[in-house]
Amino acid sequence: MCGIVGILGNGPVASQVVDSLKRLEYRGYDSAGIATLEGGHLTRRRAEGKLRNLQARLAEEPLQGHIGIGHTRWATHGRPSEYNAHPHATDRVAVVHNGIIENFRSLREELMGQGVNFQSDTDTEVVAHLVTREMRRGLAPRDAVAAALKCLHGAFALGFIFEGEENLLIGARRGAPLAIGYGEGEMYLGSDALALAPFTDTIAYLEDGDWVVMTRTGATFYDENDREVVRQRQKTQAGAFLVDKGNHRHFMAKEIHEQPEVIGRTLAHYLDMSAGKVSLPFDLPFDFKAIRKLSISACGTAFLAGLTAKYWFERLARLPVEIDVASEFRYREMPLDAGDLTMVISQSGETADTLASLRYAKDCGQKILSVVNVPTSTIARESDVVALTLAGPEIGVASTKAFTCQLSVLAALAIAAGVARGTISAEQEQALVSELMHVPGLVAEALKHEHDIEGIAKELSKAKDVLYLGRGTSYPLALEGALKLKEISYIHAEGYAAGELKHGPIALIEETLPVIVIAPRDHWFEKTVSNVQEVAARGGQLLMIGPAGIAHEAGIHNAQSIVMPDMAPTFSAIVYSAPIQLLAYYTAMVMGKDVDQPRNLAKSVTVE
Repeated sequence: MCGIVGILGNGPVASQVVDSLKRLEYRGYDSAGIATLEGGHLTRRRAEGKLRNLQARLAEEPLQGHIGIGHTRWATHGRPSEYNAHPHATDRVAVVHNGIIENFRSLREELMGQGVNFQSDTDTEVVAHLVTREMRRGLAPRDAVAAALKCLHGAFALGFIFEGEENLLIGARRGAPLAIGYGEGEMYLGSDALALAPFTDTIAYLEDGDWVVMTRTGATFYDENDREVVRQRQKTQAGAFLVDKGNHRHFMAKEIHEQPEVIGRTLAHYLDMSAGKVSLPFDLPFDFKAIRKLSISACGTAFLAGLTAKYWFERLARLPVEIDVASEFRYREMPLDAGDLTMVISQSGETADTLASLRYAKDCGQKILSVVNVPTSTIARESDVVALTLAGPEIGVASTKAFTCQLSVLAALAIAAGVARGTISAEQEQALVSELMHVPGLVAEALKHEHDIEGIAKELSKAKDVLYLGRGTSYPLALEGALKLKEISYIHAEGYAAGELKHGPIALIEETLPVIVIAPRDHWFEKTVSNVQEVAARGGQLLMIGPAGIAHEAGIHNAQSIVMPDMAPTFSAIVYSAPIQLLAYYTAMVMGKDVDQPRNLAKSVTVE
């Protein structure tokens, strides 16, 4: 999992593919591989570990093909090994894959029932066999891929080459990004423009659900309904910069849309998806069973990730949690017992108040677990154990993908704590891990409502005040929605626990006040619906974010709604983050605000 490159060249492409993969090393990986056509025949070279191992293999066994695909993988299904490394292949097709195929188990069983023998533990191999099955039924490669894509559930990007097809490269995107590069008599495919920068500055991006058929003379794009579409070519400066905006107007928009990929990447680091278990990538210097209280400290959006985790740790692991913003935690001299656990959360790993809280807890004899996005940061270096988020560089000041990756890590840790404390059975662990596996695909589904949200934002931009309501893990998300709107649009907004409405905030309700209600179908759904009716009775402008038919269930006929995909409720906060972020983004954009660099704010707060 993680990096995809494909080249239709005029000469041997193996070294070019490897060079492109090197530009994707920042994404992280545990194995790498390449497939080319040698005399028309599919040939692979793969290696566990770093790209230098693959280069050594290629030095011993060179490849001369003029068409090839390459991959760097984070293990999701199956341990890091050569036989699990990409590309995966049959005698007809080779494929590289970034993302998660949610329904791979049922597909694998179906294919095995048809006599297919699998050579790896991965979810990716089912894609190769699905395409091969369709080709054996007489379909051409293009049509076989189109048929196979309709069988797949999840968030993914794919690249294909075919036996005997020296002038054909096919790519597909659902959730995870994919870019097409145009050269002179050559074509390129990559996870982002950075990978293609040595070859071309002319790029087109697949939109969600697209697939593309490439030859050396160009590319033909199709949407998710197999209709031919046009995707605009554009110039990119990825050769000069580590990251670029892709086909988005702002970094924040790009980072919102990267979430299916980076959440999947992060979850892959913490879950054994084949076994349906949590598999932490580090040894814990403490026993969750012996911890009497977990203390959490963070600032801003990271604090709200911690507040969400409080619900998970207490419900799933029955572990008492005390949480405070770091600027309060560090000064109120809270009693901390030696041997217990403090968790600190920071995107940059340099947040001054959070670092001070870490040091206070350490002085009290606490073990320190940090959740950070920068492994070389001060907080990471001073922690007993580091739980990395794999969000990649986040340029926009308002945190988006870092937040959802923090939530993903915290969810995995909460399950691990529950297993260690005996509050989660093996069957429950499998069910919870399955829920998390579906999250990247669900986020991709939620992002498809972008156009509707943009329309709602045009009205929201006229407001002076906005109220967000939620219960359970939707309460921290209500706080996060209000924070996002304040940060980048400068509209005053407040988030409340929906049950607190009648204890004061209900006095604010009037016809000019937008009230945004976050209402997944969870334990608190009926209670939330009751609060919605209280708002409607007083004429508030209701926007409901929840499952299909939520306004009808609430008996409200004049409410706007953002319809979310059906899902198990435990980790809905990760999925519901997407519309909250898009709503703030489009509101600020309509108002002409500087979305990526809002006034008075800094990305990393390294002073008190």
